Amino acid sequence: MTKRQMYMKMLLSSLLRRRSRMTVALLAIAIGATVLLGMMTITYDIPRQMGREFRSYGANMVFVASGKDAMLKLTDVEKAAALLPQESLLGVAPYRYEAVRSNMQPYTVAGTLFDQVKKTSPYWNVEGGWPSEENELLIGSDVAEFTRLAPGNTMTITGRDARQRRFNREMTISGVVRTGSVEDGFLFMRLDTMERLTGRSGEAEVVEVSIAANEAELSALAARIRERVPGITPRLVKRVTQSETSVLSKLQALVTLVTLVVLVLTMICVATTMMTVVMERRKEIGLKKAIGAENRSIVAEFLGEGLCLAILGGLLGVVFGWGFAQTISMNVFGRSITFNFALVPVTILTSVVVTAAACLIPVRRATDVEPALVLRGE
Repeated sequence: MTKRQMYMKMLLSSLLRRRSRMTVALLAIAIGATVLLGMMTITYDIPRQMGREFRSYGANMVFVASGKDAMLKLTDVEKAAALLPQESLLGVAPYRYEAVRSNMQPYTVAGTLFDQVKKTSPYWNVEGGWPSEENELLIGSDVAEFTRLAPGNTMTITGRDARQRRFNREMTISGVVRTGSVEDGFLFMRLDTMERLTGRSGEAEVVEVSIAANEAELSALAARIRERVPGITPRLVKRVTQSETSVLSKLQALVTLVTLVVLVLTMICVATTMMTVVMERRKEIGLKKAIGAENRSIVAEFLGEGLCLAILGGLLGVVFGWGFAQTISMNVFGRSITFNFALVPVTILTSVVVTAAACLIPVRRATDVEPALVLRGE
């Protein structure tokens, strides 16, 4: 039998003889690895998940015209949108505003693309339906309360086109929007409808952009657009981007702290278990040293046991940690999480390092055993 075979047989025999204590150490390592991989996976995926959640609070970037230009060209908007990472781009909603009247009362009507508004402003609460036909109108809740109009009623609006000719159009109210903000006092129609009424097309005053990115990434994208599309000045919505950055940093700090605490508790549990094993095996260690065993062989035996427990516990932690992260993601965000296979070796290596650190004091105690004293029963 070779030395390696003998060594492995000794490790297996030692682990099996103390199944209960080694099971406790194994469970401690597995729990630590589970929390470690779960938290690392969540921390890695938090920006993506939270970025999607923050998009429900509205756009995080707006485009306005550069210099003295009052209007944006939609062709420039398309060029700017093409510079954004398409996999992170959620929506691009242009807005063009016109002054109109209805029953002698002045209103502001906004022409937009409602399919994009649903993406950039998912917080809009619409009673009724979104405009889908050319003659349909969405009105704010303040306007609905003032005019006592409801979905299904009609509203006649009048205004002037680009040539100062008067237009008059009867519109059907498809729905009432409530946001708790300025939108409650506006009227909204399809952008192509507004273009036909006013005789001007391909323009917008402002464009709202919703993109899943942090503040640093948004700043870099804004600089790129500013450089390559001179007609557009991109601006970040600070109240959204700064809040997102602040929440993400605090959440990631909390996750890191919890992970460190769990790893320290794992180390304490493993150290306590291994110390108990050393105390139980004092006579065995003393006998081995009395017949010529060197300290390095004693160290190799205990560290080998710890290494076996660390690898097995790390593998269990990978399996349970993935389930742990997936459960949290589904319950909190309602979406599955992306598994990063690069975290598997990190989890196992961390388990080995933590277990090795936990074994240092017990191993040192084992090497300090005096054979003569132990064999005399002292």
